[in-house]
Amino acid sequence: MLFAAMIWGSAFVAQRVSLDVIGPFLFTGLRFLLGSAVVLSMSLRPASRPALVSLVQRPRLAWPGIALGIVLAVAISMQQIGLRDTQVANAGFISSLYVIVVPLLGAALGHRTGPGTWLGALLAVLGMYFLSVDSSFVVHNGDWYQLGCALVVSLQVLLVGRFARSRDPLVLSFVQFATCGIVCLAIGLACEPLRLQSVMRALPAILYGGVLSVGIGYTIQVVAQRHAAPAHAAVIFSMEGVFAALAGWLALGETLTTRALGGCALMLTGLIVCQCWPDRAASRAAGALDTTS
Repeated sequence: MLFAAMIWGSAFVAQRVSLDVIGPFLFTGLRFLLGSAVVLSMSLRPASRPALVSLVQRPRLAWPGIALGIVLAVAISMQQIGLRDTQVANAGFISSLYVIVVPLLGAALGHRTGPGTWLGALLAVLGMYFLSVDSSFVVHNGDWYQLGCALVVSLQVLLVGRFARSRDPLVLSFVQFATCGIVCLAIGLACEPLRLQSVMRALPAILYGGVLSVGIGYTIQVVAQRHAAPAHAAVIFSMEGVFAALAGWLALGETLTTRALGGCALMLTGLIVCQCWPDRAASRAAGALDTTS
């Protein structure tokens, strides 16, 4: 999941650069369709082939992936549109606020959330604040889009945690990405100019965003969340804010101050606290189960 966060964070640069030559919906649609093709090639392996055959024979099995794809299309489109009017570091901070929204939604749904997760989430949010917000912070239109993205991504993380445990992760990812790509591409073709020259100029960003960010990063999310609590996963994925700031500094020349470096350290501390804080309630439950057995 940390590797996925690194891919997503660096992909903010590709997303930002693409806006100079191609519309946000066309870019999102093309890269997610490319990502779905990458995942489809992976799902042809023997372990996933039965699930893929079942999907073809019983199309109703695709509904969880379709639902995830629609939610993802809304989230990524808001993120891409928002990048027109905000810095990469700000986008990484605000869109990663799902790190605190996911535990809140989980608690509302009856999930037990331990103190380590809450403390880790709060440290991560505080770290992201120091990473991306200075004393002269102004809320731009792009920042509001990133906030909307964070809220929708929170729902997507919870849904992935629910669906991934009972379905083949590669087949689920393929349906999710294909749905997201088709929805966004349809909107892009209807609302944005399509020029072959623009697509070719944006091709490096589409390849990076499609193959790495979607084909590998989001597939890692689905696979890893079969064995991770949504709140823990949200804290780890929030590290994409750190990687986004680093990528913006390296590739776009955006400033990474001492304050921002301190934010990175706080986020890393939150990640470690979330993973290492002993969950005594869960340990007692596991011990009671062993005794009963």
